[in-house]
Amino acid sequence: MKGVVILGPGEVEIQEMEKPQLTPGNAILRLLYGGICGSDLGSYKGTFLYAKYPLIPGHEFSAEIVEVGENAYGLKPGMIVTGNPYYNCGHCYSCKRGMVNCCDANETLGCQRDGVFREYFSMPVERIYDGKGISAKELAVVEPFCIGYHAVKRSRISSKDKVLVVGAGTIGHLAALGAKLMGAEVYISDVSQTKLDMAKNIGVAGTILNTGDEHFKNKTDEITGGNGFDVCIEAVGLPSTFMNCIEAAAFRGRVVIVGVSKQSADFFHTIIQKKELDIYGSRNALKEDFLETIDLLHQGKINLKHVVSKEYSFLNADKAFYEMATKGGELLKLALRF
Repeated sequence: MKGVVILGPGEVEIQEMEKPQLTPGNAILRLLYGGICGSDLGSYKGTFLYAKYPLIPGHEFSAEIVEVGENAYGLKPGMIVTGNPYYNCGHCYSCKRGMVNCCDANETLGCQRDGVFREYFSMPVERIYDGKGISAKELAVVEPFCIGYHAVKRSRISSKDKVLVVGAGTIGHLAALGAKLMGAEVYISDVSQTKLDMAKNIGVAGTILNTGDEHFKNKTDEITGGNGFDVCIEAVGLPSTFMNCIEAAAFRGRVVIVGVSKQSADFFHTIIQKKELDIYGSRNALKEDFLETIDLLHQGKINLKHVVSKEYSFLNADKAFYEMATKGGELLKLALRF
């Protein structure tokens, strides 16, 4: 079979590799669509914190079950599915408390271990979820939506809240969609007007083009009457956007950090004490997030079809990664078709 390999920063190659064999407790899946994630792009650009080369990228996917043995999950050949790509150790303190998404030894497909961007791959049956008839392209967006959805749940967003999402990339866009689902009044900020225009399509209450600290503060004060936002979600991974959230949050507000960064933030941290802020990290997602998201899609309560801006054959993965790296400000999600 063929698969996509990142050899090093800026180097993508299609390679021949061995097709996996069925083993007990696993299923063989034929990949249908794979979404290029920010971490995949970071591996391509050489900026991702966990990248090791060579690497098969990919953890956002839809696939068809090709082979599977008897199992307790109702999985059968021919089913169109997605799955949980965050592998946990099962014995660390986090895992023992059921917080498997923040396992001390977490290995996410396409990050700490080889991913799914190959024609066939093997996965444990307990990690595979029935797509319930959702289209293969939309099903491949379930995992990134779960990242934003998990962050929204972490911050206990309700219909009483005024929410600011900082970052209108895919995760920020989907976090905003999740916050709207909870009934909140949602605003989104970014340095790209194109990305903000995309966010308008999901019906956010307003946008902030972040052209500088003074303008950002003036706009947040204008929107909130100087009170600040009840919840701020950081979905970029930069010290500056972290500070945007800290400064835009109301006294006794909640701040959720989703973005992953290699950089350090140097700031006057007494503002956290002064505002009595609740600050949450949000990492990966849980099985319940996947199952709830699939049900929301199945019931027609959310629509993720618009998130895929463009698709490429996986044989042209080098062109797809290059376009994401050079024109990412014009795109939300770019998918590889297998």
